[in-house]
Amino acid sequence: MASPEVTEVSSSLEEIRKTNGQEDHEFWLARELMSVLGYKTWESFAKVVGKAQEACINSGVAEDNHFRQATKMVPVGSGATREVDDVMLSRFACYLIAQNGDPKKPQIAISQAYFAAQTRRAELVEQHYRSIERIEQRENLKASEKLLSGALASHGVDGKGYGIIRSRGDEAFFGGRTTAAMKDLYGIIQTRALGDYLSPVLMSAKTLINEMTKHNVTHSNIQGHRLISSEHVTNSEAVRETLTGRGIIPEDQPAEEDIKKVERRLNKEIGKVRTRELPAQN
Repeated sequence: MASPEVTEVSSSLEEIRKTNGQEDHEFWLARELMSVLGYKTWESFAKVVGKAQEACINSGVAEDNHFRQATKMVPVGSGATREVDDVMLSRFACYLIAQNGDPKKPQIAISQAYFAAQTRRAELVEQHYRSIERIEQRENLKASEKLLSGALASHGVDGKGYGIIRSRGDEAFFGGRTTAAMKDLYGIIQTRALGDYLSPVLMSAKTLINEMTKHNVTHSNIQGHRLISSEHVTNSEAVRETLTGRGIIPEDQPAEEDIKKVERRLNKEIGKVRTRELPAQN
C-alpha cells in the first residue's frame, strides 16, 4: 500500500493535469507543478525548468513540443491582478523536471516515479493503438479481397484466374517483384499470406487498389480475364506512383510483425485488463 505522502503527491499531480478536452493532449502548468514539488519561489523553480529544457535539447527532442511559454494572471491584492510568466509542460517535460529537481525533496522522488509510470503507460497505449490499427487494416484488406473475388466471378474470372490477377497486381505494385518474391524478401514461408506482414500504409494501398478494380469492373462492365487483369495492373501502377511520389517505395518497406502474433498479444493484454476488472469473489 502506498504511503499517505505518495498518495497525496500523486493525487495532486492528477488534479493539476489539464487535457484541453482530449486525453492525448494533456499538460501541466509549471507554476502549479512548482508547489506540488515543494518549491516556494518561482525563481528557484525556474532554474529547474531551465535544466530540464537543456536536458530535452541535449537528448535531441524538439523543445517546443514539450515546453511552451505561457502567461497567467495572478492576484496582487485589492482585487488587482498582474500577468506572470508560466510554462505549459508535457508529461515528458514534467519527467525531466523531476529528474533535475532537488533530490532532498520527497516530492521529487515521488514525482519521478509518477511520471516514469505515466510515460510507460502512454507508450503501451500507443503500442496498443498501432496494433489495433494494423489489425483493422488487415481485416479491411481481407474484406476487399473477398468482395473483389465475388465481383470478378460474375465477370468471367474463376478462382484460378483471380489468383493470377492478384499476382500480376502485386508485381506491378511492388516494382516488378511477384508475391512470392516479396515473401522471400520478407523471409516468410510461401503458404502464409503476404498481407499478414505488411505495414498499415501498404495494406491501405492494396485495399484501395482492390476497391478501384471492383468499382471499374462493375460500373464499366469489364468482362474476361485479360481485360480485368489489365485493369487491376493499371490500378496497381497508379497507386504505386502515388506512393513513390511521396517517398514511399512499397518493396522497400520493412516487414511488420506477423499480424497473428499481434492479435494474440493484444487479446492477452485485453484479457489481463478484464481479469483485473472482475469483482473479488467472496
